[in-house]
Amino acid sequence: MPELRKDPITGRWVIISTDRARRPNDFLKQSVKIEGGRFCPFCPGHEDKTPPEVLAFRPGGGANTPGWTLRVVPNKFPALRVEGEMLREGEGLYDKMNGVGAHEVLIESPDHQATLATMDERQVADLLWGFRDRVHDLKKDTRLLYVLLFKNHGESAGASLEHCHSQLIALPIVPKRVEEELQGAKRYYDFRERCVYCDIVQQELASNSRLVIETPEFVSVCPFAARFPFETWIIPRKHNSHFESIQEKEIHNLAWVLKTTLQKMDKALELPAYNLIIHTAPVQDGPIDSYHWHIELIPKLTRVAGFEWGSGFYINPTPPEESARYLRGTP
Repeated sequence: MPELRKDPITGRWVIISTDRARRPNDFLKQSVKIEGGRFCPFCPGHEDKTPPEVLAFRPGGGANTPGWTLRVVPNKFPALRVEGEMLREGEGLYDKMNGVGAHEVLIESPDHQATLATMDERQVADLLWGFRDRVHDLKKDTRLLYVLLFKNHGESAGASLEHCHSQLIALPIVPKRVEEELQGAKRYYDFRERCVYCDIVQQELASNSRLVIETPEFVSVCPFAARFPFETWIIPRKHNSHFESIQEKEIHNLAWVLKTTLQKMDKALELPAYNLIIHTAPVQDGPIDSYHWHIELIPKLTRVAGFEWGSGFYINPTPPEESARYLRGTP
C-alpha cells in the first residue's frame, strides 16, 4: 500500500510508492566514469588557466603553482560577482537588485581521476576545511547573507567538468528553501522546546531502521520522508546551527563518514551521479537553538516530472527503510 509521509521540518509531503518499489539494480544506471585524456584546466600545471586562487593548501611553493592538495578559485563564469553595489529597486510590482555575491570553485585534488569516495580521508577533510575557511572569509562582507556549499558529481547532476570539484555561491539573500527549513524548525522548537534535527537523530538511533552509519559525532540516515531513492542525510549528533563552527575532531570524523557513505553508494548503485548540499544557517545570524546544520546527498536515479512540478509532492519508489538496509549492508 503506498504511503503519504510528511517531512517534520518543512511540512512537505512525499509519496512512498511501495507498489512500484525498486531495488538498486532496478534503476537505469548512468554510472559516472572519469575518462580523462582531454585538456583539463583544473589539473596541476594549468594553474594559469583559472582565475588566481583565493585559498590553497600547498606544502611548499608559491601561489598559483603546482604542489597543491586543494585550490579554491573564483568561478571563471560566475553566477554572481562580488564587485558593485546592491542597488535594490522596483519596476512596477517587480523587485530586482544587482547580482552581487561570490561564486567559487574548490578543486578537491590534483588527481584528475579522484572522487570523494576514492580519496583518502585527509583529502576529504581538506575539502571540509576549505569550505569552512571560505565561509569565515566571505561572511566578513556583511552584504552576503547566505553561503551555499554544494557539489555536482557527474554530468546528469550538473557537473560541466569531470575533475573532482565542489562549489560555493555567496548570496545577498537567504534562499526560499532555506527559509522554509528555518521556519519549519522554529515552529517545531516553539511547540516542543527542542530542536527537530536533534529529535530526528535520537529517533533514528533508537529505531535503527533508516540508519546507515553511526559514529560518536555523526549519523548517516535515509530520512523518513525521503524525496528520492537512496537520499541520505549526514547529521551532527551535537547541536550546531552553523557548519563553519565545526571543530577539528568533527571534521576528521565527518571526512570518514562522508567518504564511507559515498563508497557504499558507489558500490550499491554502480557509481551514480549525485548532488551534495551542506544545509547551514545564514552567515550573519548568531547561533540558532532551533536549527541544525547537516549534509544532504541525493543520487540521480529518478527524474522530477510533471506531477512533482505541478503538485510539490515527490514520488519515491524506494522506501527509505529499504535504501538504508541496502546501504548499511554494503561493505
